[in-house]
Amino acid sequence: MPSPSTRHTRTPAAIDAAGRGPLATPAEVAAYLGVPVKTLYQWKYRGIGPNVHKVGRHLRYRWPEVDAWLNAQATYDLAV
Repeated sequence: MPSPSTRHTRTPAAIDAAGRGPLATPAEVAAYLGVPVKTLYQWKYRGIGPNVHKVGRHLRYRWPEVDAWLNAQATYDLAV
């Protein structure tokens, strides 16, 4: 049986450049975006939030997709 300290280690390839793991929980994404977790669930239901994936029965987000969604939200024309 492996020791507890080696069971949950990540290889450097599994951690992206920002120091985050490849998948994020709704709580992590909510903290990153500064919104309540409930808002993420509402966005998922309405189809307007960042792309979300089901891993078993859990929801997970890919950080590059969250960042891409966030960047897309900032692209609007102020000259209108």
